[in-house]
Amino acid sequence: MMNYNYGQNQNPFDEIKRFFRQGSALSVLILINVGVWVGVQALKVIFFFYNSPDGDALDSLLLNFLALPAYVPMLYLKPWTIITYMFLHIDIWHILFNMIWLYWFGKIFLEFLPSRQLVLIYLTGGISGGLFYIFAFNIFPVFETIIPASFALGASASVMAIVTSIAVYVPNYTIQLFLFGRLKIIYLAIILFVFDFFMIPSGNAGGHIAHIGGALFGATFILLSRVSKTARFSGTSPDFFRSFSNIFRKKSQTSHSAGGYSSRPVSDEDYNLKKKAIQQKVDTILEKISKGGYDCLTKDEKEFLFKASNKR
Repeated sequence: MMNYNYGQNQNPFDEIKRFFRQGSALSVLILINVGVWVGVQALKVIFFFYNSPDGDALDSLLLNFLALPAYVPMLYLKPWTIITYMFLHIDIWHILFNMIWLYWFGKIFLEFLPSRQLVLIYLTGGISGGLFYIFAFNIFPVFETIIPASFALGASASVMAIVTSIAVYVPNYTIQLFLFGRLKIIYLAIILFVFDFFMIPSGNAGGHIAHIGGALFGATFILLSRVSKTARFSGTSPDFFRSFSNIFRKKSQTSHSAGGYSSRPVSDEDYNLKKKAIQQKVDTILEKISKGGYDCLTKDEKEFLFKASNKR
C-alpha cells in the first residue's frame, strides 16, 4: 500500500495563480461559478439603487428563474434549472466552501483521471443530486406542504460527486487535515456521507439529500467504470453494456487456445526479473518525488505508480 501524499511546501498564492493560468477544466468550472456569483452581487448593487436594499426582489427572481424547483409542474416549465442550479450561489460562504472543496478534490481528481471526466461527473453528479432531491421531496410526506416553495441551488451535489468518485478510485490517497492529521480520503467521503444523512432532519433537508444523490452517483460512476475495465463512460447505455459484455468475451477468447492455454507459463526466473524491473522503476519514481515533489511526475509515471501500488 502506498501513500500518495507527496509534495513540498509552496506559496499558496503562487500555486493558485499558476493554477488559473493553466486554464484547466477545473479552473473553468470554478471561474464560471465565481463569475455567476459576482454577476449576482453586481445586480444586487443595481437593485439597491432602485429601492430594494435587501435584495429580496432579486433573490426571488433568481430562485424562480435559475434555481431547481422541487415542484414537478414548475420544473416542466423551466427544465434548464437542472443545469443552472449547480452554478448558482447567493451567499458568499456557500460559494466559498463549495469552491474550496472543488479546488482541493478537483486537483486530486486530475492527478489520476482526465479533465473531460471531471466535467462529466460535475454535470451528471449535479443532475443526479437534483433529481434525488426532487424525488425525495415528492415521495416523503414530511415535505408535502413545502414542495411549491422549495428550491435547490449551489454546486454542493456536483462537488460531492467529485469527492466521492476520486475517493473510490484512489481510496488510499491521504490528505493532511487541521486538528485531525493524516486521513485517507475514502474515510473523509464516508464521514461526509453519514453527516449529510443524519443532518437531513436538522434543516436544509433538500441540500443534504442532493449531496447524498451526488455522492451516490460519484461512487457508482467509478465502480461501473472498473467493472467495464475502462475509465470512460460513454453516456449511452448500449455502448456501456456492450463494453461490459466484452469483458467476458475477451476472457473466453484469450484464456484458452487450441492447446488449452493462450501462452506458455512464465518461469520463476522470468517472473523474478520482471518483478525486480518493476521495483526498480518504482524506486526511481519515488526518488524523483523526494527531489521535486509529486507534481513533477509525468502522467505515465503517476499511472504506473498507482497501478504498482494496487498490486501490493
